[in-house]
Amino acid sequence: MDWMKIGWAILLIAMIAVIYPNAKRMLTDSPKAEKGDWMSVVLPILAVIGFIVLLTMLV
Repeated sequence: MDWMKIGWAILLIAMIAVIYPNAKRMLTDSPKAEKGDWMSVVLPILAVIGFIVLLTMLV
């Protein structure tokens, strides 16, 4: 059981080491969000929350 935990820890560290450079590059090279971009994120989230509230009230 201890070898399994050590193996998973090694795999997790290796995955972070592989993903970190790409994530850092994506954060620096991505376009900056503008005012209208945030509304296109907020509206679907509010729609899902409203739908869940509606379903909860119908029960």
